[in-house]
Amino acid sequence: MKTKTPVGYLVGIAALFVLSSCGESDRGAAASLGSNPIHTPVLEFVSDVPGITEPMLQPRFWQQRLTDDHVRMSDQQVREFNATNLASDPYLHRLDDFPEIMSKDDVVALIDKVSTPASSPRVFVDGSEVSAKDYGSLEAAVQRDAIPTEVNVRWGIAVQRASMRSYPTNVRVLKNSDDRDLDRFQETGVFPGQRLAILHESADGEWWFAVNYHYGAWIPKQAVALGERERINQWLERTPRLTVSGAQVRTNFNPEDTRTSEVALDMGVSLPLLSADEVGHSVHGQNPYASYIVSLPVRGEAGELEFEPTLIGRGRDVSVGHLPYKPSLVLQQAFKFLGERYGWGHDYNGRDCTGFVGEVYKTFGIVMPRNSGQQGNSDFAPTKRFEPDDHAAREKALTELAVGDLIYIPGHVMMYIGEVNGEPYVIHDVTGMSYYREDNTFYQGTLAGVSVTPLMPLQLNKEKRFIDGIYAIKTII
Repeated sequence: MKTKTPVGYLVGIAALFVLSSCGESDRGAAASLGSNPIHTPVLEFVSDVPGITEPMLQPRFWQQRLTDDHVRMSDQQVREFNATNLASDPYLHRLDDFPEIMSKDDVVALIDKVSTPASSPRVFVDGSEVSAKDYGSLEAAVQRDAIPTEVNVRWGIAVQRASMRSYPTNVRVLKNSDDRDLDRFQETGVFPGQRLAILHESADGEWWFAVNYHYGAWIPKQAVALGERERINQWLERTPRLTVSGAQVRTNFNPEDTRTSEVALDMGVSLPLLSADEVGHSVHGQNPYASYIVSLPVRGEAGELEFEPTLIGRGRDVSVGHLPYKPSLVLQQAFKFLGERYGWGHDYNGRDCTGFVGEVYKTFGIVMPRNSGQQGNSDFAPTKRFEPDDHAAREKALTELAVGDLIYIPGHVMMYIGEVNGEPYVIHDVTGMSYYREDNTFYQGTLAGVSVTPLMPLQLNKEKRFIDGIYAIKTII
């Protein structure tokens, strides 16, 4: 849910689940001792999320309810979908057409989108207020005055998962002392293999201001390798490619080159495949036949871009090419994040609501704007929009949802996964929940992670239902 205002309130209660198990050897031993068989104690599934039973926390529960599981877009249609959006959506950057030279005004305009003092008070982790003097130091770090009249755009590739920040600093800044999970300088995350246009350098020389396909912010230099634009584009266009389909996988351990050893690759990362004909039958001391060989971008001693053959075991959760875009696999991918801790702007080695849906759809090759407001307000997919008081239209639209549809309220996005007894359910990465109990008392609880919830019981506050905040519903097709 990467917007400047977090939202996401959600749900609770329960169901019973009995586990009882006894191996043959255990039963035999118990019988021979003349004692009663040993049973696993009854384990009660308890939750404060209403309308949830334990089977609902498995993708199969929802996959079995599908009445249509056809492929919605071919690979070619996905490419055309992305090309159209990259060419027309104001929140996406078509880096293929990015200029070689930019004016100072254009670069400053991009920096000003993130590197500006907040309109309301902010505090540091210790509770002290972020003062005008502190903002002055941050502005000095940005050094806008050092930007030349004409900026020669440099190019790079992210070589590790890293944060993109509002300012060139790792200092955490909060809205208030109780808001510790939401670092307001955290903008988004980048992942190995993402192309970056490099526009400016921080005063201390430790950060780049960079633009990827859907964001511009500050990234640590150590996470980036600089290279020639043409060489980077050739690497990006190379096929076939390996797509990370798990929540996160790691490259094989490499005792010879730590740059490629156990590198974290999040869902949606795509890397070119190499063959043993190209690299031989020993890659850093390991036979590659039981692994995939990928071309991994790494950083040389001077920060220059290199590509190193790297192994990813065939037992990892990966796919050659993108996954077929169909509802059963949308569910499969979404549930791989279930229970992951909420991470504002990809903080906490996790993701937020839009990071969650973005990574799921990247496994099908589909890209979208970064923040929920950008997604909800753009036209990157067919969209139903609703006037503030048009409750009937919203409720009708909820009966027409397709699995994978994205539902937007201010500051938050949810993914529809199906219905049970007419109740629509969603999966989303969310912080809190509110609803009325059966005795009509108002309950407020915590989720702080990827969660499955019903939609109708949820409240934005005591007076307003969750569904009354819906302003857009998108179908990715």
